[in-house]
Amino acid sequence: MSVEKRFIVKSLFTGKEWLSHQEVILDGNRLVYQGPIQHEYPEIDLLIPSFIDLQVYGAAGKLFSAFPSWQTLDLMHQEFTKSGTHYFLPTIATNDFVTIQSGILAIKEYWKNGGMGCLGLHLEGPWISPEKRGAHDKRYIRVPAITEVKQLLVEGEGVIKMITLAPEVCNKEVLAYLSTSGILLSAGHSTATFEQGIQAFSTGVSLVTHLFNAMSPLQHRSPGLVGAAFMHEHVMASIIPDGYHVDWSVIKLSKQVMNNRLFVITDAVTACDKAPYRHSLYNDHYVANGVLSGSALTMLDAFNNLIFKVGLTVQESVLLCVSNPARAFKMDRLSSFSVGAENTCIPLMQKEQRFEIIN
Repeated sequence: MSVEKRFIVKSLFTGKEWLSHQEVILDGNRLVYQGPIQHEYPEIDLLIPSFIDLQVYGAAGKLFSAFPSWQTLDLMHQEFTKSGTHYFLPTIATNDFVTIQSGILAIKEYWKNGGMGCLGLHLEGPWISPEKRGAHDKRYIRVPAITEVKQLLVEGEGVIKMITLAPEVCNKEVLAYLSTSGILLSAGHSTATFEQGIQAFSTGVSLVTHLFNAMSPLQHRSPGLVGAAFMHEHVMASIIPDGYHVDWSVIKLSKQVMNNRLFVITDAVTACDKAPYRHSLYNDHYVANGVLSGSALTMLDAFNNLIFKVGLTVQESVLLCVSNPARAFKMDRLSSFSVGAENTCIPLMQKEQRFEIIN
């Protein structure tokens, strides 16, 4: 049962404009009133649209690929909403076809049961570079045949929304077929050269997965996939702001270069003792197969890190955590709210060097 909350908001972002000193009434996480200040309600610092996470693998000890069920998705949704993420894209790393099928069926069942927040499925692999596999299991990495691609898209019709692949391992026929499927294609876990990256971005690949991690780096004589992402005027890239995957200063540099073509993901995993991805928490990040695997971030953590570690403004950080991922996903409607609309918003209060959600 939702609880009505009444606040005076110092700064409010509707997804379209910033407003100051507004009186608001929330029914749960939905806006039911907004207007000039007329009452003495508790004051909060921010009201913004829900965070959007386009790459996350599980929560609370349930890795989606290890426990591909609608119950896992429900648990993920419950956990994520605690930290302001009401929209998420569950992700399966390089795996066998049976696991992918199970993930597809789980999402269909979750939606059938009225499950909320799940935007579809993100497949990270298996069509990636073995040399840039990171923590991905090498046994399942392969070069895609057009017959496999067609079968997968039939199985996952309406569910698979994004595929991370290495463009250099996919032939022209495969990339051409995928580019007409309506599925978002993202370059990642890739040894692509600068030229191969630019070519991929010009023929259907619109995104880059976790910029800098598991890809050909930016070097002065070999710009690599990072250089291609920097140079191309339309491609967008995700980045993981946990201080382990990318240095804070490099995130700031990337923002300066890419501006609103950059967006945040958590890439968050959870503890798991089932093969092939046995994620173990080490300090405040995860390790699998002896290498850095995923983060322990929430989107709220990421938002705070952008402000207090990277040095971005609140307004810039909202764009990276809300507006830009919605635009990357081609669903701008997710990143705004208004009186009476179904979209969620989150109230935040700054407490020392951190914003916290007011429940």
